[in-house]
Amino acid sequence: MALDTSPEKPAPVRVISQLIGQWVARLGPVWVEGQVAQYSRRPGTSTAFLTLRDPHAEVSLTVTCPVGLLDALEVPLADGARVVVHAKPSWYFTRGTLSLAADQLRTVGLGDLLARIERLRKILATEGVFADARKRPLPFLPRVVGLICGRDSKAEHDVLENARRRWPGVRFRVEPVAVQGLNAVSQIMDALRVLDRDPEVDVVIIARGGGSVEDLLPFSDEALVRAVAAATTPVVSAIGHEADAPLLDLVADVRASTPTDAAKRVVPDVAEEAERVARARERIRSAVRHRLDRERHGLDSLRSRPALADPHHGLRLRTQEVDALVQRARRTVRHALDRAAVEVDHTRARIRALSPAATLERGYAVVQKDDGTVVRQPADVTAGDHVRLLVAGGEIAATVDAAGERPAP
Repeated sequence: MALDTSPEKPAPVRVISQLIGQWVARLGPVWVEGQVAQYSRRPGTSTAFLTLRDPHAEVSLTVTCPVGLLDALEVPLADGARVVVHAKPSWYFTRGTLSLAADQLRTVGLGDLLARIERLRKILATEGVFADARKRPLPFLPRVVGLICGRDSKAEHDVLENARRRWPGVRFRVEPVAVQGLNAVSQIMDALRVLDRDPEVDVVIIARGGGSVEDLLPFSDEALVRAVAAATTPVVSAIGHEADAPLLDLVADVRASTPTDAAKRVVPDVAEEAERVARARERIRSAVRHRLDRERHGLDSLRSRPALADPHHGLRLRTQEVDALVQRARRTVRHALDRAAVEVDHTRARIRALSPAATLERGYAVVQKDDGTVVRQPADVTAGDHVRLLVAGGEIAATVDAAGERPAP
């Protein structure tokens, strides 16, 4: 029920504190899980003070418990330990603070932690957070490599040393963080956001050396896993040794077995690349030589052909063919002329034999009147007519004395 207050009728602090205490008391005893962020035992007192922190959020509560609960633990309590407490919320009226008064305290065992990690793995796998389809390939030669690791750690030394040994010109942007304990997750996520926003950083390595399962718990934290999945820059996980398998290995774009392996994966080996370039150049030279040899062989084959080996050979052949054709044409024409000459001679002889001149040469004569008509019958002329006698040697003028029929022999 809301308290009826106004600027004219404000409630005193004690009333508000009392009401809060009443509301808190209604909650009753609860089981609470958290991570021990601070632990203190004051000498001479029977009460210990703990600060429980939520591993997935920046939220913490103060817990008071009897010292006997802590002494009864098999393993001494230490900062960073996961615990489950049964406690009753208590509101301190005078100070206005909330705390939990614990009457039971249990540490979360390794088996429980592994079981929780496995359940989280299945949930994230079902959501597709670990799917290969969302993983991105690493660049061949990154401009800047982002490195998230412990300050002055062996993991940092291994990554930097091996990467620069492989490619001396590689550039790094190192973000030192806590890699275990209460602040590890938040610091790693902050460093990842910083590197992911840097346009020059082409790949991010999250590296840590080996350790116990408890030491590697931050790298199976759900918030960190989802942050890596949401990053736009490819992420390489290099946590622990080959046998270690935090959830970060599953969500990262590339999983390296060790920090040294991560260095080998993010930059190429300059010696190997130089050798690869040399082999490629040799293959190119070999291909060019082979092509030149093939083309040279083709040219030699073309040049060996008669048309190119002796260009005048064809002309000589054509000249000989033309000369032979000319000779044959001449012989044909000469033969045709000789045959025509013979035919002309034969025709001339026939014509000559049939010609009136030939008849005249045999002693005959042609009688013509003055008007040129030929006298064929004696009756064609009368006595006294003038006629011409055409003989082989010329003409003879004559006068007809008499004309009559020739008597029969």
